[in-house]
Formats: sequence, structure tokens, C-alpha cells
Amino acid sequence: MFWRMTGLSAASPVDTILDKENFTLEELLDEDEIIQECKALNTRLINFLRDKAQVSQLLRYIVEEVPEDSEKKQSFKFPFIACEIFACEIDIILRTLVEDVELMDLLFSFIKPDHPHSTLLAGYFSKVVICLMLRKTAPLMNYVQEHPDIVVQLVDLIGITSIMEVLVRLIGADETIYLNFADTLHWLENTYVLEMIVDKFSSSDSPEVHANAAEILSAVTRCAPPALAAKICSPSFVGRLFHHALDESRPKSVLVHSLSVCISLLDPKRLASVSYQAFRSNLTHGTLVTASPETVDGILESLGDLLKLLDITSSQNVFPTTYGCLCPPLGKHRLKIVEFISVLLTIGSEIAEKKLISQSVIKHCIDLFFQYPYNNFLHHHVENIIVSCLEVKRNQLIDHILNDCGLVGKVLAAEKSSSLAVESNGPTLPSEGKEPPRIGNIGHITRIANKLIQFGNSNSMIQSHLQENSEWAVWQIDVLIKRNEVENVYHWACGRPTSLHDRGRDSDDDDFRDRDYDVAALTNNMSQAFRFGIYRNDDIEEAQGSHERDDEDVYFDDESAEVVISSLCLGDDQDSSLFTNSNWFTFDGDRGINDRLAASVPPSSPDSEAISLNTENTDEALTGETTGGTESLRESASLANELAEVANDNDADATDGEKILCTEEDSQASEGPVDAKEDKTGGASKAANESVPDNALPESHHTDCRCADSSESGTEEDVEIDDEKKSETAMTNE
Repeated sequence: MFWRMTGLSAASPVDTILDKENFTLEELLDEDEIIQECKALNTRLINFLRDKAQVSQLLRYIVEEVPEDSEKKQSFKFPFIACEIFACEIDIILRTLVEDVELMDLLFSFIKPDHPHSTLLAGYFSKVVICLMLRKTAPLMNYVQEHPDIVVQLVDLIGITSIMEVLVRLIGADETIYLNFADTLHWLENTYVLEMIVDKFSSSDSPEVHANAAEILSAVTRCAPPALAAKICSPSFVGRLFHHALDESRPKSVLVHSLSVCISLLDPKRLASVSYQAFRSNLTHGTLVTASPETVDGILESLGDLLKLLDITSSQNVFPTTYGCLCPPLGKHRLKIVEFISVLLTIGSEIAEKKLISQSVIKHCIDLFFQYPYNNFLHHHVENIIVSCLEVKRNQLIDHILNDCGLVGKVLAAEKSSSLAVESNGPTLPSEGKEPPRIGNIGHITRIANKLIQFGNSNSMIQSHLQENSEWAVWQIDVLIKRNEVENVYHWACGRPTSLHDRGRDSDDDDFRDRDYDVAALTNNMSQAFRFGIYRNDDIEEAQGSHERDDEDVYFDDESAEVVISSLCLGDDQDSSLFTNSNWFTFDGDRGINDRLAASVPPSSPDSEAISLNTENTDEALTGETTGGTESLRESASLANELAEVANDNDADATDGEKILCTEEDSQASEGPVDAKEDKTGGASKAANESVPDNALPESHHTDCRCADSSESGTEEDVEIDDEKKSETAMTNE
């Protein structure tokens, strides 16, 4: 490459250091270009770094804490550079590491209990280990299998997020690690890694530990080896999880994160993105955990104790808000329980539905919906509960929603008193001395009412229940229908232009309205227009010559065109767009080009050379000719009259000379004067017309001149030539 050619570029600072007789690793680490040289596979540098002593020193910067009085570059720069050298994934350096047991022991000494665990160094350690998992999977897994205490030590440090990421990949719960190394995971069947992770809910009070433990278990539910997948969905494992969650002596974070794992067990797709699902379909080593009947049974065994936590009467906590106060607040654990119930209803288990009906769980959730009118998270989950009950089309569940829970009556009661009640025994209380605010769940109430009407069209039980309630019918006509019309975005004249554009489109209209102007394409078209679009008639050499002369003047480079295009206002209003009524980038063949060339380029015809010669002769004879519009027109008209008078006199002389015309006629003698005369008459008149510039005459003058030329040449041409021959012959004889 250019910058590698000798004499044209300065030597690399790294090479300068390597040229020294005595240099240290610290000198190289202190050089800013060492990472670029590693990526460029500098042979001398790699041969130096591959040495065991150098790899050992790099690992010490990663796993060992430096004294507090050390320089900053030893505390921050050198560990970072050392980590990045391993992250360059140079095979010979990684091979030196994984093939040496002492170096591997030094690397994993970071996770020993008696070792300080800095968060910064934990990140570097995690990056190096994950790099080995990707590039040296088999040697690394063999080392971990030979040292089972590594898994225990990683679980003990699960509170550090970087260590948690290593553990997730180590147990095969990551989609990018073991695509081709499924056989390396068989040893996990004999370990108790999942049980050790679950036990962290009881052995630690740190919320970070609980959150990371739940993250690992949820990752296992999404993508796990078959052995771990079978273990995590077993009733014994679920019972063990709920045992820690329902322990009253444990913090509420244990309950919240334990329920997150249960939600992942019931519906693993909730936490998997679309891109992940597309990738997971190609995996062969992992299986997606589905909720088996045994898993549901294990969950339902502890459901009664779980639902007791929804009771808010025993709590006396007060939480002040902008609109009043909450006594008590809902809390994360109650919100997570409601979310768990909404997911439990989506699996379609009749046993779970009967259990929820018998314990009035759904009724309690609907009561919370109206007791906490400003908790939108709660409203979302309760709405999902109601929709799930209506969608299953089981009469027992629908009857429980409509009659036992009194859903329609509670909706109508909330609509009557749309403001927060002042005298209420509920947990949400307004501020004293202020006007009660409007309740915040009207939107979800409207959605639930519309869902009732929608499902009522296909379910006779729902429809009959709504028709029997006369108050509902009146509210539906007077309030709900009008509200839906107001909130229908397709009827809005403003506020939702995107929605309005989407209404009533077809595929062609979508292509027209949703087109995105390609700035690069427009730039290229503009450049072509200024360079080659003006002259396209290859037969006109004069036009080509002028184009070549002016090419530098009209040159419009791509950068300038892009600036112009980018500065244009390309709004959504296509009718007012700058490109709607413009022909900047549309070329309609040679028609438009020829129209532009018609006024400036003489026509290509056999008589064009003679006409141009006569024009030059006439211009030489006409002295004092100006380019002014009026004077030029008058001089041209007077010249045409004089020529006409000369022609008439010649016609008269030719008539008198016919009587003495000789029979012998010299064709050569008459041919020359005829051509000369023809040049005098026709050529001079055309020169007079063409001598007037285009910019000095209106369009009508051009039309008149063309009509006069065509009539003169079309009707009197033959007669005039015969008369001229006769007159010239007579004059010669005289």
C-alpha cells in the first residue's frame, strides 16, 4: 500500500521501539498505535507478544490490582491495552494462552474468593474469557471441566454483571457460543449449576444478585441445552423457586425476580426479540422451553400463598403524589403478581382457569384496576386479563367476568363519577383543598368497552348480557359512540397526518406517497444534466465544440449537487414539492433538446452552405447595420422592397426582349447569371430575415418572416427563374 512504501511514509513508532536493543513491554503498551499494529498483523510485534513471559505480564495487568500509589497508566491504560490485545483475536497469542495451564490458572485466579474483584478488571476478565469461548471453545471447556470449582466461583460472583455474562455463555444459554460445540455441554448434566443459582435468592440480600440470577435463569428458559431445559421446567425446580419467593423474611426483590423467571417459563417468547427468534430457528443445540402441564401444576401449588400478597388492607404505608397520596402504594411485587396472572391465562390451561375462578383472583385484579386509577402498568395487565378471558370462549370464564366480577357495572360506575372520589375508602386519595382530578384509566375503560362489543358480535352470552342492561345501551349511544368518533384518528383534520395518509391507499399510491428521494441518484442526475443533458445532437459539430469549450464553466460536481439537493425542502406534501412541476431530472428524448437548439443552431440541409455564403455577402454589402430591434427591421424591409423593384424591372425588360430572342441559347452562359441572380434575390431576402437577431424580434415576426419566405419560394420560384433567363439572354444580345 501507499503508506507502506519505503521513503514515502514515516516509520511506525512501534517499529521504532522494536528496533531498540533493549525495550520493555510497558514501552509498547504506552504507545498509542500498538492496537492498530496488532490488527495489521505486524510480524515483529506479534512474535514479541506471543512469548509466554509477555502473555503472562498482559494477564497480570488484567487480573491483579495495582498499588494505590501507582501511576494512572498502570491502573487504567495498561489493563485496557492488554485486554484489547487479546480482543484482537490473534490466533498465535490465544493459542499460547489456552495451551499453557499456568497461564490459564493465572487468568482464572481473578475469581478466587480471596482475590479482590474490581468491577473494572471484571469487565476485562469477562472480555478475555468470552473471546476464548468464541475462538478456542474446546480447549477452554476442557479446562473448565477439569476445574469444576470455576463454576462455583462464578456463581458466587453473580452480582457482578460482567461475571454473569460469562456464566450465561458458560452454561450454554447464549445463542452465539456453542453452535458447533454441542458435545461440550454434556458435562453440565452432572452439575448443580441451576440449583446453585436459585439458592442465591435465599443466601444474598443484594438486589443486583437477585436480578442477575433471574436473568441467567430466564436466558436458560429461552435457549438452553436439553439437560438444563428439562431440569428448569420440572415441578421440583419450580417449587424450589416459589419457596424462596414466598419466604416472608426475604426482600421483595426475591419475589419480583422469581416471578420473572416463572413468566419466562410460561411464555418464553416474551423476552425474545424478533431477530433472536429468527436466529434461534437455525440453532441445533438448544431447545425453547415450553410450559408443560407439570410446570403449570408446580406453579398452581403455590398460587394460594402468592395471591395473599395482593391484599392491600394490611399495609399502612403512605406514598405522597402530585394528585394526593397512595395508602398503600401498589408496589412492584403486586404489579408483578398481576402480570404473572395475565400470562398464566394466556396458556389456555383449564386447570389454571378454574383455580383462578375459585380463588376470585380475576375479581381482585379488576378491583385493583379501579382502586388505582393512575397506574397505567396495572391497567395494561388487567386489560390483558379481561381480553384473555373473553377470547377463550369458555362460558364459565365469561360468566365469571360478567356476573361475578360485575365488569359492566364497574365500567358504568366509573363513567358516572369520572373524577377521583373525595370520600373513599380506597387506596387513592386526592389532595385536600384541591379539586379532585379526572381519573386516569378512562382510556383503558374505553378499550375494554369496545372489546366487549367486539366479542359480543360473535358471542351470544356477551351480547345478551349487554342488551339486558338498559343503562349500558344508553351509555353506548350517548357516550361511547361519540367518544369513538372523536378519538378516531382517521377523522381528524390535523394532529395525525401520517394516519391520514395511510387511509384509503392502494399499492400504487403507497409507492407514490412513500417514496424517499435518493440524494445520491438526484445528485448524479443533476450532474449529468449540467454535463451532458444540454447537447445531444452528435451531428452538430459546432454545438459539440461549444459544449467542450464551456464544459469547465458549467461543470457541476457531485458534492455541489448533493449540497443543493440536501438544502431543498422535500416535505410530506407532495403537491407542493419542488419536484412536482419541474423537469429538472426528466429528459423527454431529443424533442426538448431540438427545441432548445432550433433558435441557435442552423438547420442541417443541402442549401445551408449556400445560404450561409449569401448571408456573409449580404452582411458585407450592408454597412452600418445595427442589432437594434426596430432599426434592423426597417432596414431589412427597405432592402426587400428595393430587391423586389429590381426584379419587376427585369421582368419588364424580359418581356420586350422575347421578340428578338435568339433560338440558339448558351446553357453555360445563362446558368451562371441565373445562379448569381438567384443568390441576389432569394439569398438576400433570407439574409435580411436572418440578420435580425432572435432576441430583438417577438414571436410574431418570426412567423411572418417564415411565411413570407415560404410563399415567395413556393409560388413564384418557377416563373421568376424563366423570366430571369429570358431577360439575361436579351441583355447579352444587346
